[in-house]
Amino acid sequence: MPRPELKEITFTIDGREVKAPENMILVDAAKHGDVDIPVFCYEPKLGAPVGACRMCLVEIEGIPKLQTGCSTPVKDGMVVHTATDRVKEAQQAVVEFLLINHPLDCPVCDKGGECPLQDISFGWGGGKTRFIEPKRHFQKPLELSPLIAIDRERCILCYRCVRFSQELSEDYQLILHERGAATFVGTFDGHPYVAPFSGNIIELCPVGALTSRPYRFRARPWDIEGSGSVCALCPGQCNVTFTVRDDRVLRVLARENEGVDDGWLCDRGRFAYQAIHVDERITTPLFRDGGVLRPVSWERALDEAASLLKKAGPRVGALAGGGTTNEEGFLLQRLMREVIGSQHLDASGVNPDDLWTLLDPELQATVPDLEFAHTVLVLGTEPVDDMPIIDLRIRKGVRRNRVKLAVATPRPSSLDANAELSLRYAPGGEGALVAALTAAVYGGDVVAPAEAAGADADAVRALAELLRTGGGDAPGDVVIVWGTSMLQTDGGAVAPALLKLTAGLNVRGREGAGLLAVPASANERGLLEAGVAPGMAPGFGEVPEGEAYHVEGIAAALRAGDLTALYLMHEDPLRDRPGSAGWDHALEKTTAVIAHAQFLSPGLEAHANVIFPAESYAEKEGTITHTDGRVQRLRPAIGRQGETRAEWWILGELAKRLGSDLGVLTGAMASKQLFDAVPFYKGLTLDAIGGKGLRWPADPDAVAAYPVPPESRRDSGYEAVPTPNGRLRLGTFRSIWASSEVEASPALKFLAPRQQVEMAPADARRLGVRHGEKVLVGSGGDGTTVEATVTLRDAALPGSVFLQTGITNNAANVLDGPLVEIRKA
Repeated sequence: MPRPELKEITFTIDGREVKAPENMILVDAAKHGDVDIPVFCYEPKLGAPVGACRMCLVEIEGIPKLQTGCSTPVKDGMVVHTATDRVKEAQQAVVEFLLINHPLDCPVCDKGGECPLQDISFGWGGGKTRFIEPKRHFQKPLELSPLIAIDRERCILCYRCVRFSQELSEDYQLILHERGAATFVGTFDGHPYVAPFSGNIIELCPVGALTSRPYRFRARPWDIEGSGSVCALCPGQCNVTFTVRDDRVLRVLARENEGVDDGWLCDRGRFAYQAIHVDERITTPLFRDGGVLRPVSWERALDEAASLLKKAGPRVGALAGGGTTNEEGFLLQRLMREVIGSQHLDASGVNPDDLWTLLDPELQATVPDLEFAHTVLVLGTEPVDDMPIIDLRIRKGVRRNRVKLAVATPRPSSLDANAELSLRYAPGGEGALVAALTAAVYGGDVVAPAEAAGADADAVRALAELLRTGGGDAPGDVVIVWGTSMLQTDGGAVAPALLKLTAGLNVRGREGAGLLAVPASANERGLLEAGVAPGMAPGFGEVPEGEAYHVEGIAAALRAGDLTALYLMHEDPLRDRPGSAGWDHALEKTTAVIAHAQFLSPGLEAHANVIFPAESYAEKEGTITHTDGRVQRLRPAIGRQGETRAEWWILGELAKRLGSDLGVLTGAMASKQLFDAVPFYKGLTLDAIGGKGLRWPADPDAVAAYPVPPESRRDSGYEAVPTPNGRLRLGTFRSIWASSEVEASPALKFLAPRQQVEMAPADARRLGVRHGEKVLVGSGGDGTTVEATVTLRDAALPGSVFLQTGITNNAANVLDGPLVEIRKA
């Protein structure tokens, strides 16, 4: 549905006339007149009010009884009183009632000093009670989960946490047990509350009933400082506030940005801050001496790295991971191109022309469009794993605005239950699937490409019809959420087919519709725009003609000896890239590996010559670019740990030792160089970006400066997925918990995933394996196998299995595929 049109009305509150949108909830409308109505159960992010706590009672002329301000929409001419004796008496009675059994824990409660119950008790309470009976007592605290503690005697039964679980994240784990005075919050089955977004209930709780176990008793509000920044752990780039005490991050809170995160965080973003301060973190330069990595001084590390780069000359390749800022990527490509003379650098692993074309600002949708589009298609990505925060946004659109959701993925999706239509296709069949969908939209042959994708032709036609009509009689706004990892498959057929599909759906230049990419890494778009791509300068400019290797080409050139050195920035190809066996061989042949890293992975420990300690996202300064084109600013919340130094400084020092000066003395100077070099960043400044970021595709001048993407030189031909012939097609996925930060964080270690093989029950019966059984998965040839636990999924496509990548042990990227065999361990 389209965004609602706001009609302004005038109402009177406490004797003053106030203008507000018609039908806005009275509690929110009152703020337009600087009137604060106290609430406990009401939270606009939770949706429709429930009126459970009665704290917001007000008097409305013409209505004999007091009304709840949280469930009353304002109307033109309405007259409201919030400070009459009648209202005050009611509010004092509610506070008195809530405090009957509330313990006097304020001196030791983590919420003390930032507690709405304290504030409302002082502001609207009567200051006395008629109750003298002993208060109730429960065992405290109880472990609601390994991350969350609950003090049941503090709970005022506002229902916020239960509503979040049931209505927003839709994990349906929290409920209210018992009734009346015996009511308490718990999980439905008594098991711990473990879910991707569980930590949000800590912030939602208006009292100290739900507290963070990692933060519990660590600090008081007068001991801490809040520092706003951006979470750079995944492509969601949620806005956060770091709670800092004594130069340590003790907590991460959501910092609401409606255009990005809607005020929510996933548990990885909320709790992985612990990895900043663990002992395993690299905080001093390391150099391989006598076959062993040893701590050395900065001078020696820089000299040795410069010597290795100078010796390799132009035969250096570079890879940048998602934790790299725009400025670091920009300086890295300057170091490679201007100083070393190499064009072999990459960040995404896909054809940059394809990505450039699909990121055209005329085709871009925004995150809020997911709430108001007529139809949303999730194509080739699992949002809860790949970009968690938009999972909540999609659910919100379906729940509140009746958005029609369609899901087309090879692996069963957590959004299937919300979808009007779910379609499965075989892994690797993305190009054929989009070709079939395009044919259905244009009225061409659907059967052949659908069969090539391993999909049902009738389901493809039904999906096309849903996209065309939005389930109604006329076409509407369509947002396609697609995974950029699709561009790595099917010989590049996805991009031209997807462009043709957008033309058929008429989304170009249409506000509220378009493409929304889910990047494979946190800052994929920003690094592409900063020039970290083969054969492409900053701002999609031209570079001198010559060979420029992408990720796979760099690995092949290292194996062949055409490249002799590799520069890794927040990247471990053995863990992060497919084909780890080939990468292992490439690194063995490489004479010099220079890396920026926070943790010493097995791959770096075995192959790196020099390792520079990398900054965490709480220590960085610079910018990153959201997938919808919003440039956001990272601000340092704490000092750099140990001997860690700014990475823009490291790149500048290496350039000096190689005979050039990048002209960067501060982080702000690096930002200015970037903004000047990218045509559509012209006029951008750190002050203009501010705390909420600046979405450059919303600026007509920036859009006009966007270079015209080249027309695809490929047709939309596609490849058929391989026939299993008794074996199984291999698909891969990366869990939200598959990261070094999760493995290093004491609170999150229990979530670090172990390898599992997801398969259809029919395949399990044929192979004689059961759910939970250990099996070996191998692709044949070299005899490499992966040990995994069988996980059966009813919605899985028969003939295909899925394994995890990005994990430390038994990762799927050691298998070549595309077909695998399974046998009992």
